[in-house]
Formats: sequence, C-alpha cells, structure tokens
Amino acid sequence: MRMWSWVTVAVVAALVGTSSGKVFTKCELARVLTNTYRMSRTLVKNFVCLAQYESSFNTAATNKNTNGSRDYGIFQINDKYWCQGGIRTTNYCNIQCSSLLNSNIADDVACAQRIYKQQGFKAWYAWRSHCKNMDLDRYISECF
Repeated sequence: MRMWSWVTVAVVAALVGTSSGKVFTKCELARVLTNTYRMSRTLVKNFVCLAQYESSFNTAATNKNTNGSRDYGIFQINDKYWCQGGIRTTNYCNIQCSSLLNSNIADDVACAQRIYKQQGFKAWYAWRSHCKNMDLDRYISECF
C-alpha cells in the first residue's frame, strides 16, 4: 500500500512538472495586462481580443504556418522574425520561442508590445480578421 502511494505521487509530480502552460479567461487576462503590465485600456482590449482569436487564451498554443514558420504562445509570436525557434530567424525579441509556452507571460507581453510598436496590431492576422473596427470596449466591459 505504501509503495503505491509513492508511485502515485511520483507520477502526479511528473505530470504537473511537464504541464507549464495556462489557459486564461478573458477577464483574467484583461486584469493581468492592466494591473501587472500597466497597459492602457486601449491596448488591453486589443491584446485580449487578439489572444482570444490567436490562441484561445492558451499560453502553450503553437501553430505551424504554410511558409514553414511557427507561432508560439498566447499572442502567437512567429519564429521567423521574433523568437529563436525552428527556422532561421532574426529574433528581434531576443528570446527562445519555447519560453513563450509557459504560464509566465512576461516575455510574451514584452515581445508582443515590441511587435505592436513596430507594426501595430496589423501584424496579427486574427486581429485584422476579428478585432479591427470592432467595439472592443463592450468586449471587455464586464471585466472591470
């Protein structure tokens, strides 16, 4: 009986150690971006909409693109330009793509803000398709 308990604990610990991603709720992400990262309401509503349609708020999300590049994390940051991943990259954010897949979104936020400053939200296809020209105030109004 005692042996079974230790085996169970070891298996559970191993599984917990390998699952480092997090799926945020819309309001949870809005509050984190506002309170932790001090983003303006305008940025928050756009990044929340973007995250919903790019990753379904999942920090462990990845996507393979038709050009062979991959997108990583809650904001789906591309390895061709922004992070060091599988294909030759310029790595403008100076991070490993794998670091965008955990529950700590500090590096995701920093890189996403860098992308936004250089290209605006138009850098993300999902934002252009689902968030652009939408009433995003109403979208997050229940969060605050």
